[in-house]
Amino acid sequence: MKIRRKARFAPEVFTHSLNDIMFFLLLFFLIISTMSNPNVIKLMLPKASASQQMYKKQITLSIDENKVYYIDKEPIPGDMLEARLIDIFAGIEERTIVLRVDKNLAVQDLVDVLELGAKNDIKMVMATAK
Repeated sequence: MKIRRKARFAPEVFTHSLNDIMFFLLLFFLIISTMSNPNVIKLMLPKASASQQMYKKQITLSIDENKVYYIDKEPIPGDMLEARLIDIFAGIEERTIVLRVDKNLAVQDLVDVLELGAKNDIKMVMATAK
């Protein structure tokens, strides 16, 4: 007597949700790749026989807790600061000052120096400790 099975086991792979998973993975990697290099455009720049170098001057202005101003370690009286900065930056287009201010000074002292820079079109970058 021969006994037959009615239903035979056939292995199946359910791929109904595979499309959704692949879509989310693709979206994830696209977002991550744009976040790591947001505005990078690779260019092969042309070569020139003569180059023009931009002259950029950057100085350090330090103010200690006694309101003594130092331009690159040289003490300057407070009333002569603006005139000295104008002399230093004469003929220079891109003017940048790294501003180092003692933490015990009042905010008004910092604002006075920032106004002086804004009036003379000087970029001020404030240095901080970690």
